Amino acid sequence: MNRKQKMIKKTAKRAKARHNKHTPPTVKKYVSKGDRAKELAQEQAAAAALANGKQPQDDTAQSTDTTETDVAQSDMTTDKS
Repeated sequence: MNRKQKMIKKTAKRAKARHNKHTPPTVKKYVSKGDRAKELAQEQAAAAALANGKQPQDDTAQSTDTTETDVAQSDMTTDKS
């Protein structure tokens, strides 16, 4: 390839490169091992809190049911007296 052909090839490459759209890289920044461990611990704590939060709600629903039955039984006893 002679000198003139090389110059033509370079200018063609440059012209083609101008048509390419530049998009910023989507690479996330580095997250250290300690930070990843903290995030994982927080997620696990949140999941545990949700799990623990749901259990007492179910217990309160059961205790409410028992309270209602106790009230109904006490009403029945009051009616009989």
